[in-house]
This record gives sequence, C-alpha cells and structure tokens, in this order.
Amino acid sequence: MIRRFRAALAALDPFILLMLGLVALASVLPVRGQGAVIAGYGANGLIVLLFFLHGAKLSRAAIVAGFGNFRLHAAVLATTFVVFPLIGLSLQALLTGAVAPGILSGILFLCLLPSTVQSSIAFTAIARGNVAAAVCSASLSNLAGIVLTPLLVALLMQQSAGVSTSSVVRIVGQLLLPFVAGHLARPLIGGAIARHKLLVGRVDRLSILAVVYTAFSASVIEGLWTKVDLADLALVMVLCAAILAFVLWLTWWVSGKLGLAREDRVVMLFCGSKKSLASGVPMASALFPPAVLGPVMLPLMLFHQLQLITCATIAGAMKEEAETADGGNPTAVVSPKARNSC
Repeated sequence: MIRRFRAALAALDPFILLMLGLVALASVLPVRGQGAVIAGYGANGLIVLLFFLHGAKLSRAAIVAGFGNFRLHAAVLATTFVVFPLIGLSLQALLTGAVAPGILSGILFLCLLPSTVQSSIAFTAIARGNVAAAVCSASLSNLAGIVLTPLLVALLMQQSAGVSTSSVVRIVGQLLLPFVAGHLARPLIGGAIARHKLLVGRVDRLSILAVVYTAFSASVIEGLWTKVDLADLALVMVLCAAILAFVLWLTWWVSGKLGLAREDRVVMLFCGSKKSLASGVPMASALFPPAVLGPVMLPLMLFHQLQLITCATIAGAMKEEAETADGGNPTAVVSPKARNSC
C-alpha cells in the first residue's frame, strides 16, 4: 500500500503545479488593459491551433471502429453525458445558497465535459484492460463532447452562469470548425502530426496555460478572491473527491451488471470516470464571461489532479492483481473477445 501511495504521489503532474503557479501570479499581477486584449487574442489563436491539430490527429478508422462494441461505448458515453450531468444538477440543487455561485457553476460544468484521452488509455494499459477499446471510447467521448458539452451548457447553465447563445455559437467557430478542418486535412498532414506528437502536446499545454492566466487575471480584477475563500476551496476538494469516488464505484458495478469482460470493465472504469482538462479549459474560455471564468475552472483543475492520483493507485493495484492471477506473467495475452471489442 505504501509503495502504491508513493507511486500515486509520483503521478503529481508538474503541469498542474505550473497552472497553480499561474493562478497565484494572476492573483498578484493580473494582466490588464491592452495587455489583456493581446493575451486574449494569443490564447484564442492557440486554442484554434490546438483543435486543428487534434482533428488532424484523430483517425477516421478509429471513429468507425469505435461502434463495434456498442454496449461498452454506449455505457461510457451514458456515464459521461447523462450520469455526470445528473450528479452536477443534484449538487447544484442541494448546495445553492451554501456555496459560491461561481463554484457551483464550475462543479456543474465539470460534470458536462467529455472524458480524457491519453490518461484514460494509459491507465487502462497499466491495469491490463482492453487498450483498443479504450482508444475508441476516449476518442468517441472527446468527439461527442465538442458538440454535446456546449449544448448541455446552453441547456443547463444559461441562467446560472451567464452563458449566452452567442457564446455557444462562438465555440463552433473556435473549436468545432478548426477540428473539422484539421480532420479533413489529415490525409495531407496526418503523417507529419504523427511524427511530431511532441508539438501537439506543447500546443495543448501552452494553450491551457495561456487561458488559465488570462482567465484568472480577468476574474481577479472582477473580485474573485472576495467571492471565493479557503473554505470554498476545501469544499470543492471534498465534492470532487465524492463525485470521483461515486462514479468509480458506479462504473465498476454497472459494468459487472452488464456482463462485460474484465478487460472491458477496466475501460469503463477509467474512460467513464474521468474529465478532460485539455477540452474543458478552452471550452470554458469560449462559453463563460470573464467575471465567472476563474471560479468555473477551479473544480476542473482540482478534479483533474485528483483523478490522476486516484486512478494511478487503482491501476497499479489492478495490474498486481492481474499479474497474480496470470501466475506473475506481466505480458499475458488479452482475450480475443477483448482484442476485437473496439
């Protein structure tokens, strides 16, 4: 247990620490005036480039193949876009008046986001799950999220968080159109993207950092830290932990009731319980006004780090369990059924 806990601590992402550092910097040195305008244009440009590259990276074959295991992928999508939103709405109804409105909006927004891609696949591989199916489920979730998340935000958050119809339209131009353009350009640039994966990763992180700094600068100028205190932050951490624990339990229980193979249950556990920081930050910047953007992003930033630590611990434990069951063979072959379930 101690060894697994140390491994989980090692999963602390330096990128998250850098983001928190930028939050602190924005709190004492927010960008203002013309500098804020220029920084905003720069952040928006990086976001457009990011989604163009993501579109070029996504294989059309993976999208088509993703419909092969309908039960698994439908269960993951239902958890991501039905169960999570119901949790967010329930918490909003229970905690209205007891928690800062911006924080509650952030919790609900977190629950409307798609799943992660890279970490979901990585944890599935560590836990000896069906990696091919994880690639399909995570990719389908992100693809669906570009359309479903803005629609759910418009439907559920228009009154509570100041989301306007124009902001939903803006996300089409800033995120969806570049994504489609990148995917259509894949035959021309897909090979170059595959050879320069590091470039996509750097654009990914740079765009998030730019949005975090500009968003929190605007929120600080609007009085963020007079509306959100340490007690609110502690409550957010507790709520994020409770949401994650419940969904982890639910996905494992439901996958068992569906009669899925162990390899596919692992996919549902990791793909169905996680939320994407890489998609969430750009979407938040396009959907929400600057005055509420900072507190809206706080739950997502905390949940992201919490899910990495928790899932790293679970994946390590499942790997040990699987290797013990296979007689200590770390390269045991996945069943044909699991191999073909993408």
